[in-house]
Amino acid sequence: MKEPLLGSVAMPGTFLQKACRLLVVFCALHLTVTLVYYLSGRDFGVLQLFSENQQSQDLRGATEGAGAAAAQQPGTEKPLELATEGAEPESRTRDSTRADCPDPSPLLVGALRVEFSQPVNLESVKESNPEVRNGGRFTPKNCKALQKVAIIIPFRNREEHLKYWLYYLHPILQRQQLDYGVYVINQDGEETFNRAKLLNVGFQEALKDYDYGCFVFSDVDLIPMDDRNTYKCYSQPRHLSVSMDKFGFRLPYNQYFGGVSALSKEQFHKINGFPNNYWGWGGEDDDIYNRLIFRGMTISRPDALIGKCRMIRHSRDQKNEPNPQRFNRISHTRDTMNSDGLNSLSYRVVEIKKYPLYTQITVDIGSPR
Repeated sequence: MKEPLLGSVAMPGTFLQKACRLLVVFCALHLTVTLVYYLSGRDFGVLQLFSENQQSQDLRGATEGAGAAAAQQPGTEKPLELATEGAEPESRTRDSTRADCPDPSPLLVGALRVEFSQPVNLESVKESNPEVRNGGRFTPKNCKALQKVAIIIPFRNREEHLKYWLYYLHPILQRQQLDYGVYVINQDGEETFNRAKLLNVGFQEALKDYDYGCFVFSDVDLIPMDDRNTYKCYSQPRHLSVSMDKFGFRLPYNQYFGGVSALSKEQFHKINGFPNNYWGWGGEDDDIYNRLIFRGMTISRPDALIGKCRMIRHSRDQKNEPNPQRFNRISHTRDTMNSDGLNSLSYRVVEIKKYPLYTQITVDIGSPR
């Protein structure tokens, strides 16, 4: 038998050596090209695309993470773009040099823990809200607020509730980047309480103080549980206290418009304000709802999760017993709304005090007729 040739044994080794040399040359060439591109300052397209995409995601996460759900809810209307004419001279100068605040605000944090177990000290509240000016006024420093909002609170003998309201709401309203003022409308005397008439007074008096375009009417014992529930106006009247713990975090009935609501100045004038003749508890909210419907408007609401709020538990106030005439008055809203409201409002201002966190306007609104 013939011995195998030496060449037939060496061929595999020669092939592997050539393949290795080619691989080394290819790697060296690739490294050289990469080095040339790097030294010439040219970034690879894929790296650049990744960097831009990552920055975009980071920006969206910062600005949309907490507020995007509030901006795209079923039945939610677009916020009104309210004019800024008539602003205070200092405010006009400041606004002219600033960009509009983003919508939604990037400062929102979402769901909040709300409890009433610890007493509130107003001096501490003021210290923790140094940007709030005397009278309960605040304007964002770094951007121009999209709306100027007056918060109107009907009031009598609820000092402890007011402390909780100020403690929770001032930080919320500042994070919402509103140009706002807080007005506590205190009913003087011992006559039967009239919530709706006090709200009418608040509307009139706040406009004497500043050129507000939006009005939020809030009971003093209701605290929102999510700061994405923005206290501002929309293209339709806005009901803000959608799901209260008092009602098991459900809307008690579709026509319910009580607790906290927001109307623009134009919407408020369109319905001739609120009724003045509801003395005692109940009925005025349904009358207001009727007025809105009769003027061709609809109710805008956040979803039930964002619209959650807590009520401070309390017994019924004296001189605020259920109004026995409320059902009869509600049934005649269409007949009375043109003559009972802003155009028939009468009251006497007893005193105006500007406290560090709010403006209190004490008024004599008369008595039932």
